[in-house]
Order: sequence, then C-alpha cells, then structure tokens
Amino acid sequence: MDSINTLFLLTGSLIALSVVASRLSSLFGLPLLVIFLALGMLAGEDGILGIEFDSYGLAFIIGHLALAMILLDGGLRTRLKTFRVGLKPALSLATLGVFITSGIVGVFATWLFDLTLVQGLLVGAIVGSTDAAAVFSMLRGQGVNLNERVGATLEIESGTNDPMAIFLTITLVEILTGDVGSPADTLWLFFQQFALGLAIGIGGGWLSGKLLRWLDLAPGLYSLLALALGFCVFGLTSALGGSGFLAIYLAGLMIGNQPGRHLSFILPVHDGLAWLSQIGLFLVLGMLVTPTEMIDYALPGALLAIVLIFVARPLAVVLAIKPMFSFRWKEVWFISWVGLRGAVPIVLAIFPVVGGVENAALYFNVAFFVVLMSLMTQGTTLSLVASWLRVTVPWRVEPDRRGPLGVLPENDYEMFIYRVDNEALEDAPIRLLRFPSGALISALFRNHAMLHPKGSTRLRLGDLLCVIGRPGDLPALNRLFNGDARLKRERAFFGTFTLDGEAMMADVASAYGLTLSPGERDITLGEFVSLRVGGHPVIGDDIDWHGIQWVVSDMEGHRVTKVGLRLYH
Repeated sequence: MDSINTLFLLTGSLIALSVVASRLSSLFGLPLLVIFLALGMLAGEDGILGIEFDSYGLAFIIGHLALAMILLDGGLRTRLKTFRVGLKPALSLATLGVFITSGIVGVFATWLFDLTLVQGLLVGAIVGSTDAAAVFSMLRGQGVNLNERVGATLEIESGTNDPMAIFLTITLVEILTGDVGSPADTLWLFFQQFALGLAIGIGGGWLSGKLLRWLDLAPGLYSLLALALGFCVFGLTSALGGSGFLAIYLAGLMIGNQPGRHLSFILPVHDGLAWLSQIGLFLVLGMLVTPTEMIDYALPGALLAIVLIFVARPLAVVLAIKPMFSFRWKEVWFISWVGLRGAVPIVLAIFPVVGGVENAALYFNVAFFVVLMSLMTQGTTLSLVASWLRVTVPWRVEPDRRGPLGVLPENDYEMFIYRVDNEALEDAPIRLLRFPSGALISALFRNHAMLHPKGSTRLRLGDLLCVIGRPGDLPALNRLFNGDARLKRERAFFGTFTLDGEAMMADVASAYGLTLSPGERDITLGEFVSLRVGGHPVIGDDIDWHGIQWVVSDMEGHRVTKVGLRLYH
C-alpha cells in the first residue's frame, strides 16, 4: 500500500476510533481529551501501531491551526451579555493570575528539577495558563450548568489567557538562548501582544460580522467564509507581533453576537470543526510523546502537578479576584479547581524545542505529564465539585430544537419544537393555553403522524409541537412547557414562593413581619437583594436574611425581576 493511501487509512481510522471511543466518556466519566491523548499514544512509536512521529515543527503548526479553530468556535458561542459579570475578573485571572501561577510553579520547579531560576520559571510559564479546549469541552460535555458569574469568568479567562503565557514563554526562551532584548523591548512585546490582539480582533471581527450579514451566499459558504476571515485576523495579528489567539477569539465573539441568518449556518459547522480540531490536536500530541521517556518524569511531574492544582492555582485565583470582585468563597474554590490544563501547555512546551533550548525534552515531558494529571484529577471530578460547592443552577426548559425561518434580517421568526411532558397539559385544549400574543402552533405530531391543530385539539403527553415565534417569546413558552420534574427541581432550588423584584421592601417586610433599617424601606426587593449580594447579581445568588434564603430566580439585564423564598430545612 503506498504512503498516500496509508495516510488516509490511518487518519480515518484514528478519527473514527476517537469519535466512537467518546462514548467511554459518558459510560466511565473519562474526560474526552484524555481518551484522544491515549489513542494518540497507542498509535505512537511505543504503542500498538508503532508510528514514528517526532516532527515538533509539524506538531507546532497543527497546534496553532487547531487552537485557532477551537478559540474561534468558543468566541462564536460566547454571548456578550456574559461580559457584564465575567469580563473584569476573567482579565485579572488571564494576566495577574497566570503571572502568579507561573511564578509559584516556576520556583518549585527550580528546586524540584535542580534548574536555574530562569529554567524553572520557563516550566511555570509553559503550564501557567488554563486551556480553552479543555474548559469548553468539559463545561459543555459534562452538562454542568454553572451560575453566570462563574461560567462566564471561566470561559472568558480560558479564551484570553494565552497572550500572557505566550509572552512569558517567549521571553524566557529568548533569555535562555541569548536573544533577549532590553527591558523596554520586553515591555513593548507585552503591549503588542494585548493591544494588537484586542484592536484587530474586535475590529476585524466586527467587519467580518457585518460582511457575513450583508452577503447573500449559499448556506454552506457562510461557515467557510467565517473560518477564512478568522484565519485572516489570526495571521494579520501574529504577523504584526500581536496575539493571534486573543484576536481570533474576539473575532468569533464579534461575529457570533451580530444576529442574522448566517449564524444558523455557521454554528453547527464550526461545532464539528472544533471537535475535529480537538481530536486531531490531541492525537498528534499523543503520538509526539514517548511514554518510555515520560516515565522518568512521572514522580517529579506528579509533585509539580499537585503544587499547581492545590497551591499555585488556588492562591492565584484568591489574589486575582477575591479582593476586587464580589465572588463568594465557594465560587473562588470552584474557579480554582477548574484551572484545567490541556493542549496549550503542550504546544507551548514545543517552543523550547523549536528554539533550541538546552534540555528541551524536560519541558515537553513535564508539561505533558502535568496536563494528563490535570485532566484526570480535575476533569473527572468537575460535576461532583460543582454540586458540592453549589455553584450550579437548575437547567431551564428549552426547545428540543430551534431554527430561524429566514424571513426577516433582524429579530427573525423562529421555529421552536417542544415535547409535551408536563402532566398539567394532558388533555388541555389548545385554545386555553396561555401563548405569547405573537406565537402560534404551526403543526402537531402524534405517533409519527402530523395533525393540523385547532383550538379544540387536546394535547397528549409525548406530542411534538412546532411553534412559530420570536426569541422574545421563549421565556413564556418555556414556562408553559416546563415539565413537572423540572418544576420540582426549580422549586427545590429557588423556593416554593416567588416574589416580584419590583415589590417595595416596606410591603415585603410588613407582609412577612421583618425588620428593616430606615434606608431599606424605600427600595425594591430586587435592589435590596442586589445590594446584599454585592453588586452584579446572577440567577442563583442567595442571601440569608431573617431565617429565610432569598434566591435570585430571574433577571432582565442588570435588574432582578423575581426572587424566590427558600425556607431552611
């Protein structure tokens, strides 16, 4: 068999095995990225297939390409409204947090591996940043619904902390190779990385989004153009000395937050591209490592991972966000635990190899072992720790499927598909349903047959309803179709009773026999809870007051609109 056919066979087989093996993640709780790494190692020179792959340069290029696609997809799916509570703490973690983490790990590595201080700090810089691929994969793959403050902070941090890690790594590699410039040059490099990444990413992404909305293309071309424009932003930023990774994440953010029919064609394709990038990247990195060599670094690598996970990351998170932002301690500990390391540290570990740094194998093998430990310890316990620390909120009912009709350029009508599983709707005639004024049922499916619904048609459990409406109708529709099981979970979390956030505190205190200070009588319940939370409340925030837990159950922008009352057990 000639080489080109062998390449197709091996590539297809490994990707297919990776997809099929992903079922192990749900069956045994293994992180997907560990499965992909393991398959790569099995295919490598010490594995079953014995493929000899030692091209660090090729792996470096593949790593950049894959990470760019992963970050573009992450930006496309991040909503700007999450920046309300997550931007400032995420930026603090992405700069100060990475610096502190790298410093602590670097000092420990200096002692552990008997290195010079600069060599030790290089180890810290390589493993100092969280990884977007790992964080995005774990949060979405394990079905963990974090409260908005924690979830937004983690996603924005993982998408924006690469510039600091890259800056530290490049600077330290240049010091070790003797190519470092003056301190002014180093500061200028730091400024370039962030300033150009921000400017070109936001500007290029905004222009790309406008272009995608304006063009009338075949559906399959929107995703291709979005990817091409993202790569242009990445390449231009990197060529000018900025952070291409930050730029392409911001470009995706700007494209994804400009509504239009193009998004319905872009998002599904880029979801597949992101998965392909993760699979390909971790397979290549798995083949690049030699397990027999990595064994020599097992014990010191494990010690370094323990210091990173249990000392450096928690201390960095506490110092970076606790004094300046209104995070509760349970949220701080969870953010500390989700400092997942993934492909980025392994790709950064190739920098010393490409740069010709002495003892480069140490950096690569240590980074690989730390990533493996992080994914196995933190990745496998993510949902358990989230539940234990109570940083999750119940999943709200959503349509089974939804998609725009392409009728209007903005605020388009959509088709929402709901399954009737709420026993309260059993045998209810359609005309008695409290539908939003702009929504209507276009079709009803029962036992695989389509019915033409009328006002007298009575619903049955298991019916599928196709509802035409606008995104603004979703809250009312979701409440209508909320199943009994979901309602019980929500009541257990938010409380049996719900009060309007616009209720005056004087009236609330009078109704429940509560005592208020003079300044609290003339504010609303929503304002009262916001003040007690410390500003920037999110759904799921609670305060203990007069033997009752007051829980934020709904919001509109910055305003608390519903507050639940949860009695102590």
